[in-house]
Amino acid sequence: MFKPRVLAPFRALERSLTSIRSTHSLAQPQSVLRTLSASTFPKPQTPSISRSLLPFSQVRHASHASQGTANRHSRDPAGKRLGAKRSGGEYVVPGCIIFRQRGSLWFPGENCGMGRDHTIYATQAGYVRYYLDPEKHSKRRFIGVVFDKEEQLPHPRNAPNRRKLNRVTVPMQERVEPQSDLTASVDADGVRVEDVKAVEAVFGPQLRPGYMYREANWEIGRSAERAGITSMGYDRRDRWTAWRKRQQRAERAAQMKSLKGKKKAGKK
Repeated sequence: MFKPRVLAPFRALERSLTSIRSTHSLAQPQSVLRTLSASTFPKPQTPSISRSLLPFSQVRHASHASQGTANRHSRDPAGKRLGAKRSGGEYVVPGCIIFRQRGSLWFPGENCGMGRDHTIYATQAGYVRYYLDPEKHSKRRFIGVVFDKEEQLPHPRNAPNRRKLNRVTVPMQERVEPQSDLTASVDADGVRVEDVKAVEAVFGPQLRPGYMYREANWEIGRSAERAGITSMGYDRRDRWTAWRKRQQRAERAAQMKSLKGKKKAGKK
């Protein structure tokens, strides 16, 4: 294989022979010139690019975007819907978003929290309040939630805090000792257990002390036993009964489905 620097004189000589062949085409036959050129001057071969160098070949791309369509969305993105989602005095539930923002323009106050994208949301059910708290911070603005619609923020310092979960303070009532349905007494015969005597009611059934019915719960539970109604005991090894019950449930479901399909067909 010849190098390009060595092939240059051969190419010039070939061009000269081509011109001579065209001028003396009548004197010399075409076959003689073809044989002379093929035997004396071999056909130059251009150097081929090695396949190993193909991955390192350079490709030129466009220097800028055509008509600016590629960067249109980056310059004019969709709005993020920032701002207040709930106004002051509006009722919210836990997890409800109150304000969306970029940066801490507003800070969470009473019964509120802030997400990692600075979104302020309610942690308790109540009414929204936008307020300032100079004693807590001179310039920060807060968003809080109160339980009563007439309640205002911030609360006075050293004031008792309202309980969460929407609980309201009520006066404590005196504790009433529970009364049992049975009474025990000890005599010469031993320990005797008896029922509490019934209280004669003017209207309705007779009541026991503590507003309990005369008929005890254990008597109600034994009503089936007194009537002679019994149920089969459960045996976990009896797979035949379980299979039969499952088949009956499947047949009942298929029957109900077919009836439903017939009703729809009748309406059409």
